[in-house]
Amino acid sequence: MKISDLKRRKLLQYGFMSLGTFFGNTLLPSPVKAATMSLSLAARGKLLSPDHNGVRLPAGFTSRIVAHSGEKLFDYTWHAAPDGGATFASRDGGWIYVSNCELENQAGGVGALRFNAQGELVNAYSILSQTDRNCAGGHTPWQTWLSCEETDKGQVWECDPFGHKPAQAKKSLGLFRHEAIAVDTRNKQLYLTEDKPEGRFYRYTAHSFDTAGNPNLDDGVLEVAEVIDDGTGAIRWHALTDPSAANMPTRKQVPRSTAFDGGEGIWYHQNFIYFATKGDDCVWAFDIQKQRLSILYSAASSLSPVLTGVDNITGNAAGELLVAEDGGSMQIVVLSGDNVLPLLQVIGHDRSEIAGPALSPDGSRLYFSSQRGKTGNSADGVTFEITGPF
Repeated sequence: MKISDLKRRKLLQYGFMSLGTFFGNTLLPSPVKAATMSLSLAARGKLLSPDHNGVRLPAGFTSRIVAHSGEKLFDYTWHAAPDGGATFASRDGGWIYVSNCELENQAGGVGALRFNAQGELVNAYSILSQTDRNCAGGHTPWQTWLSCEETDKGQVWECDPFGHKPAQAKKSLGLFRHEAIAVDTRNKQLYLTEDKPEGRFYRYTAHSFDTAGNPNLDDGVLEVAEVIDDGTGAIRWHALTDPSAANMPTRKQVPRSTAFDGGEGIWYHQNFIYFATKGDDCVWAFDIQKQRLSILYSAASSLSPVLTGVDNITGNAAGELLVAEDGGSMQIVVLSGDNVLPLLQVIGHDRSEIAGPALSPDGSRLYFSSQRGKTGNSADGVTFEITGPF
């Protein structure tokens, strides 16, 4: 079952009823908490003229380029087509930014940039190689990176951002066109998106846990979501009979499951899962406690939408969502309460996409890439760092 126009209108109506009254081009208070004015990224003001790196930012913010595709950084050549990413704290007070490589034919993988406590780049290295179309993924509370292959039989690879342990494929998370993963830290379940026009929304529940209480990603059940057709947005979960998709794609194994038009980024915050679908330019909110799904943002609801080409999602401690645009206006847009406003815009990269947004562990810096740079060629990706009053 795909979300038909009629059903989508019902969900949209339900979304507006549950998230607040629609007013102008913004949504009033919603599960995305409206941060205080002193914290809100959406209150940072208008974007200024492009800086020397071609990035438009609010006053008080600055950009630097930390890597170009093809550039030799220490013993690692920064990869082409940089995509999904995340940051991890290191014991010396620094941090690591990991970035997927979305190349095909076993040319994909994951690269890492290591920064010291002063924010200086001190190392670069590979943590995964010889994989296909590593698109997005998700960080885990146990300090690993789950890198997703966006192919029909794509796997999820659990990677060590510090580069000490070899990456491992996690086939219990299913073989399908993986896009992104978010970990529900309270219930210790994983939620997954699928980048197909008829892609599904999945949940993984472990049967066993390690001594630290972390879920076993090799021992669990993978389920697919059905949006019950009663206008409430209620979700029903169905266990897949064959996550390996040996005989049938996972999205087709449960006829009652609901299709989502091009699943993209996904993020967990305080009992809500947020995810984007590019085919209809929507951002969804799934209330884990109530098991109900609603539309948080829809570009179709505005004559001149601020956010289009929804893609990767990250968030800050205040509960605001930062949504990257694939195309659109090459922006990262903040969804915060009743605000839908750009945080930044990259100029002159019209044939590229914003990918891999991630805040440093202390929330003081933002990393992201322009996947194909100014030329539109995957060999010309650019990875940025933004500093300022986050």
